[in-house]
Amino acid sequence: MLPNGDVDLSERLIRFEEDSRNSLTDPLTGIGNLRRLKTQAERLIAERADDPAPFSMGTFNIDRFRPVNDLFGRTAGDEILAQVALRITAALPENATLVRIAGDKFGMLLPTCFFEQDAEEMGALLADVFAAPFDLGERTVRMTASFGFCQYPFAGETFDELLDRCETALYRAKQAGSGRVQVYTHEIEAEMRRRTHIEQGLRKAVAAEDVQPFFQPIVNLADGAIIGFELLARWADPDLGPISPSTFIPLAEQAGFIDSIQRLLFRKAIKSAQNWRRDVFMSINLSPVQLVDRATGRAIIRIMDQMGFAPEQLVVEITETAMMSDPETAVRIITDLREAGISVALDDFGTGQSSLGRLRDFAFDKVKIDRFFVSEIDRDKRSEHIVQAILTMCEGLDLSVIAEGIETAAQAETLIRLGCTTGQGFYYGRPLCADAAVELLNGPTAPA
Repeated sequence: MLPNGDVDLSERLIRFEEDSRNSLTDPLTGIGNLRRLKTQAERLIAERADDPAPFSMGTFNIDRFRPVNDLFGRTAGDEILAQVALRITAALPENATLVRIAGDKFGMLLPTCFFEQDAEEMGALLADVFAAPFDLGERTVRMTASFGFCQYPFAGETFDELLDRCETALYRAKQAGSGRVQVYTHEIEAEMRRRTHIEQGLRKAVAAEDVQPFFQPIVNLADGAIIGFELLARWADPDLGPISPSTFIPLAEQAGFIDSIQRLLFRKAIKSAQNWRRDVFMSINLSPVQLVDRATGRAIIRIMDQMGFAPEQLVVEITETAMMSDPETAVRIITDLREAGISVALDDFGTGQSSLGRLRDFAFDKVKIDRFFVSEIDRDKRSEHIVQAILTMCEGLDLSVIAEGIETAAQAETLIRLGCTTGQGFYYGRPLCADAAVELLNGPTAPA
């Protein structure tokens, strides 16, 4: 018989071993957790440090998992997660590690998955695992998943670097749609370096106030007279040259400093607008990020008051898509703006899933017809009929209409014939710097 001290020591060792196993295990699914993935990956990295033979790491999300949770309840969601763990474990090689990172996100370590093609094939196999419906007792549901993979040592030499690259690949996969597989490639690596360069340069440009306001004319279609300008952002990186707003604006939104750009542009634009006629308005765009911040409307009003800009000279453009992230906050922002005397326009009208519902649920002053319909209006009768219907409806609702993307005389003539009175596009003028906009405003206004 062992002395009591030895018995206590054995029990403590057993409990310690159990606690260690539990600390590496996801209690819901019984598979590993993020800590286990990190431990296994770092062990494999150490083993291959001298002769860095490649291996793969991956992450995946269940597509549209939250609606299933909301519809069937958390218990059903947990059951799906447990079934996913069983299915994927059965499909992976014996030496692979599967973990649940958090929520519906899982991670994988694949020691013998050496190359991009191997990871793509593994992803395709695992995506097929989701083809069979998931059993929820009396109900079944069908799910898909998106997968992101990367390879050591190309994508990174530490666990954190590899996980970050997997997340980037997963993000790309989800951008492409449901049930997609993406491997972190040399092309993505180059794009990420460029993205980092752009973000760093943009932050410096904002601090140095080097992002510039440009103005695209909005005109009376009957005679081409300028009645307003849409405020647009322009920026040129010292090394990369001019960067498209379609690149740097979403980047600033994702990085969390779009408000800084908006405030900078707005102040510069108001300063330039001091040289405009008082009957010329300025139209500015709000991003989806700004429409979930209750303070957005008040911030715009405060800048106007500080700089002495008349509220009747401002139009704020909001897209339907941007409003859908947080409709309640969007309503409050719109209310703040309109109560201050600022007009609000629904931008890109006709492209959303329920634009008519937006006109019912939100208070707008103007509607901007999306360029998609304008581009075909002189060649496609369906586009012409849609624009005619929009014009008729807006007249009944007492809403002003601006047609976007007018590029030819034929498009302009068709819009005038249909009764549209206001528009913008390259036919009437490209975006101009502040001085050129003032010069145009004070000179001939009709198109050449």
